[in-house]
Amino acid sequence: MSIELHTWNTPNGRKISVALEEMGLPYTVHPIDISKGKQFEPAFLKISPNNKIPAIVDPEGPGGQPISVFESGAILLYLGRKTKKFLPEDLRAQVPVLEWLMWQMGGFGPMPGQVHHFLQVENEQDRRYGLERYSKETRRLYGVLDRRLAEVPYAGGAEVSVADFAILGWAWRHERHKVDLAEFPNVKRWYETMMARPGTKRGFEVALS
Repeated sequence: MSIELHTWNTPNGRKISVALEEMGLPYTVHPIDISKGKQFEPAFLKISPNNKIPAIVDPEGPGGQPISVFESGAILLYLGRKTKKFLPEDLRAQVPVLEWLMWQMGGFGPMPGQVHHFLQVENEQDRRYGLERYSKETRRLYGVLDRRLAEVPYAGGAEVSVADFAILGWAWRHERHKVDLAEFPNVKRWYETMMARPGTKRGFEVALS
């Protein structure tokens, strides 16, 4: 049976479509039009009480019983454990994957998300302050990732992991962040490598809205 992916065409939504494609799991897309407030409808709040996309419903969850999961990081960890793919079972190998997944959830998402917001603010003074503050932090985070990728091919280490899917969802919007990847050559190499993967490519091509 197919996993239900309740989502929209956003960085967080793309994390999960990429992961599902890479893991070879069947799924159906259920668009949640956040521009029209569909994320506040009671049916969606039952599976995502924080009224944020994405969320999934797996009809064949643990013990063969349905389960819903919200928060993109939690979804990635659930899918990794379900399939035993892109999430190392060895604890030592798993730790850096978890570290970089949490790094994305706590910083490389919220900070560029603020850049997205302030780009649309009409008041010039408010826009200037917000863009300066959050663009500086976003660029710092690109630098942190660039240094990491100078040491290893992927965020979690030697192999592609759920951390890469999470980070890629936001790096996909680097142009909107006003970031030229040429300034971060290791990120650029990683980004091009990831985007060339067939599963990742399908994950970005599937219609989410």
